[in-house]
Amino acid sequence: MPGPRIALIHALEESVAPARAAFRAHWPEARIFDLLDTSLAVDLAEAGRLDEAMMGRFRTLADYAAGTAGASGRTAGILFTCSAFAPAIDAVKRHLPIPVLRPNESAFEAAMAVGDRIGIVVSFGPSALSLRTELLAMAAAAGRRIEVTVAVADGALAALKSGDGEGHDERVAGTAEQLRGCDVVILGQFSMARAQPRLQPLLSVPVLTTPAAAVEALRRLTQPAGGVP
Repeated sequence: MPGPRIALIHALEESVAPARAAFRAHWPEARIFDLLDTSLAVDLAEAGRLDEAMMGRFRTLADYAAGTAGASGRTAGILFTCSAFAPAIDAVKRHLPIPVLRPNESAFEAAMAVGDRIGIVVSFGPSALSLRTELLAMAAAAGRRIEVTVAVADGALAALKSGDGEGHDERVAGTAEQLRGCDVVILGQFSMARAQPRLQPLLSVPVLTTPAAAVEALRRLTQPAGGVP
C-alpha cells in the first residue's frame, strides 16, 4: 500500500540523491517528490545572513509543497535538507499544520543520547554557525550542557560539485584530527552522508549521518498509531 505524500525541499542539488537513498532504505512506501532551489545556498553565502526576503522564500516553497495533491491525498509532511537555514525552517513549522522537519534535528537528538561532547562536520561554511546554534539550543531546551566542536571540510563541497566524490570524502576524512575529543560525530549535511565510510574508521566514536535519522523521524510523525508502515 502506498505511503503518504512527502515533500523534500533542497538548497543543494547534492542533497537530492542521499535523501532519496535514505527513503529507499528506510521508508520505500513513502511517495516523495523534490523541490530544488539552488539559489538559496548561493544567496545565503553572498549575504552572510538570513534576511526577511529569504525567510519569505522558504514560506513560499513550503506553501507550494503543502498545497500539492495527487489521487491518493495531499502532502502529509515536509523534510528540508538544507542545513544552514534553521530559523527559516522553524518559521515554516509554526506556519503549517503538517509535520515539518529540519534536516539535522533527529541526528542531533541521537547524538545527545550518546554523549555530551559532540562534533559536527560541514562542507558548506555558512552551515557551521547555524548548526552549532541549533544544537546548543536543543540541548538547552532539554536541560543539557554540551560541548560542540565544528570542523569545516574546506574544499569538500567544491570537489563534490565538480564530480570528484573521492576528493570530497578525503577532505571530510581530513577533519578527523579536529574531532578526537568528541563522544560522537555528525556529518552535518545530507550531501556528506557518502563520506561516513571514509571518516568512521579514523575515529573510535560513532559517526552519524543526517538523512536516515530524518526519514525515520518523519515516518513516525506522519504515520498514525497502528497504521501501515
